[in-house]
Amino acid sequence: MKLSPNISGGLFMAAAMASFTMNDAITKAVSAEVNIGEILVVRGLVSMVLVAALAAHRGALRSFRVLLIGPVALRVFGEIGGTLTYMAALSQIPLANASAIFQALPLVITLGAALVFGEPVGWRRWLAITAGFIGVLVIVRPGAEGFSQAALLALASVGFCAVRDLATRRIPTELPTLFITLVTTVTVTTAGAVSLVPLGGWRPPSGHALGLLALAAVLILIGYQCIIVALRTGDISAVAPFRYFALLWAMLLGYLVFGHRPDAAMLAGAGIIVASGLYAFYRERKRDKLRPAATAPGLPPDGL
Repeated sequence: MKLSPNISGGLFMAAAMASFTMNDAITKAVSAEVNIGEILVVRGLVSMVLVAALAAHRGALRSFRVLLIGPVALRVFGEIGGTLTYMAALSQIPLANASAIFQALPLVITLGAALVFGEPVGWRRWLAITAGFIGVLVIVRPGAEGFSQAALLALASVGFCAVRDLATRRIPTELPTLFITLVTTVTVTTAGAVSLVPLGGWRPPSGHALGLLALAAVLILIGYQCIIVALRTGDISAVAPFRYFALLWAMLLGYLVFGHRPDAAMLAGAGIIVASGLYAFYRERKRDKLRPAATAPGLPPDGL
């Protein structure tokens, strides 16, 4: 049976979320042996080789002077901050909790697009954004016994990644996607190397850890490519909700690998975030139907 473009795109998005979540699970497992800086360096070196080879094959290599372009520099800043804070949070809180908080990213991007770019956001979507943040508060539980500063690191990661994605919208279209990915990989790996000393220095990882980190690098690349195919195959408004499969994968892997059972507050907060996000996507899709196709904006793929 031939699948529709939107269903095919949705399946690729679900596969991308599975790849990213498996990478997160590997990162969390390895963080017990080596520090975040080492993880970024080892994983980044493997990623650089893979992305550079692919970029060279496709003729996408350019000068690294693109870092002098404002949106590119801002995107790199957001990527570095988002990566460091998310990995720090991931090493301290359950995988599903970190993933649930990160699901607020589309809502934060909508908020940022309204405040920074002046994009119209109706009262219904403002309510969806507010509900999403309430869901985050339910998970973070400020002032409660279950509160963790690591949860704030996950929330900070959402802010950094929103900066990254909003800056990506302003990157000149003539810059190849693969080269922007390579620039990001190089700079994040460099940031990992710089952070080695304050994080305790280099401790030679075991062969098992090296193998897992190499696998994590491959999974990240697979995830990025699946997102590209997903967004080029189906409508963005139809494909984007499949991002929430990341939460399902995180709950499953968190239980199978780490034995983490989501508590009632986490499940309730995640449900609020997902419901508000799906409603925001619904309103966006309805709005797109009311305007000419040529003026409908498109969100760039993650990590590109």
